[in-house]
Amino acid sequence: MEKILPRCFVMPKSSFFLFGPRGTGKSTWARYNISDSININLLEPGAYRSYLAHPERLRDVIMAKRSKKVVFIDEIQKVPDLLDQIHSIIEDQKRVKFVVTGSSTRKLKKSSVNFLGGRLSFKLLHPFIACELGKQFDFKRSLRVGLIPLIWQSNDPEDTLDSYISLYLKEEIESEGFVRNIANFARFLEAVSFSHASILNISNIARECEVERKTVEGYLSILDNLFFSFNLPCFIRRAKRKTIKRPKFYLFDTGVFRTLRPTGPLDQPSEIEGCALEGLVAQHLRAWNDYSGSKHKIYYWRTRSGLEVDFIIYSANSFVAIEVKNSTKIRPRDLQGLKAFRDDYPECRQLLLYRGKERIMINGILCMPCLEFIKSLIPGKEIISE
Repeated sequence: MEKILPRCFVMPKSSFFLFGPRGTGKSTWARYNISDSININLLEPGAYRSYLAHPERLRDVIMAKRSKKVVFIDEIQKVPDLLDQIHSIIEDQKRVKFVVTGSSTRKLKKSSVNFLGGRLSFKLLHPFIACELGKQFDFKRSLRVGLIPLIWQSNDPEDTLDSYISLYLKEEIESEGFVRNIANFARFLEAVSFSHASILNISNIARECEVERKTVEGYLSILDNLFFSFNLPCFIRRAKRKTIKRPKFYLFDTGVFRTLRPTGPLDQPSEIEGCALEGLVAQHLRAWNDYSGSKHKIYYWRTRSGLEVDFIIYSANSFVAIEVKNSTKIRPRDLQGLKAFRDDYPECRQLLLYRGKERIMINGILCMPCLEFIKSLIPGKEIISE
């Protein structure tokens, strides 16, 4: 029997959308957590053609199987018109619970019902996090190939990653007609990989790709709609210093970043490794927050003078500043950003993550091994354990 790793995602009691990039395990999760349901897989050619031509057939199927209380629809973006039917059925049939998955919101955002006016909650399924893998978690491997379940469980993850990127270009971008020039978009993907874990400069990316700024803005919107990237805003609450306004950009998985990022004689391995490490922490924090009920806001902080903190976790009950360093030793300058942030916000807790092996306290700042921190991130629990 196929061994399925338990995920930290908890199914809501009411109807919900479950979105996420391809390969994160949405269909697998549903198959092992939803029983006695009506199952509609829109990736199957027959189901796709049938519901594309007659979306109203959904009501007929539900009425014919009244004993079924759950309706599972996989890859809803293939037939956006089904949203109108779901909306109508939810209004009429309070007994029915919908579980609707998708890997893109681009077509759905154009729907007149606008995600059903909040009648279905919006949830995300992320790549694996360390606590889900348990003893199977391999820190170095996660930095090299990432944590997308489809890739992680492959016998040849590097080759699968290459195929994964090609699949997105062909099936999600080209076949759906998202862009007119697929070659330009492929160049954009390569160029934007240099912005991973960095402040986004759209003008520089446009210049590198030799396209207009507006084109790059459209490409970035596509990545967002496909859950292929995410941005962190700058923390500006009660700001005492002039701060950067542009967002910080991340590809959703470290393995995807490593695959897209070109390397050559002029590239410093330490720079790439540092971005990969910061990205790994970012995707863990994002998943931890979402699976905890999205109680926190995640920011970064950077002043115009160059002082920076990689992550600010902010909520009613939590205020933590986190800096990530890809080094086994801590130098005085590594703490400068955290010290400056503490001066401005003495209420916060400060944490420096590094590649060393022991916890130490330096000038009141807790310095923790990055591996220990990642493994300790458990949804529903505090971000720092004493």
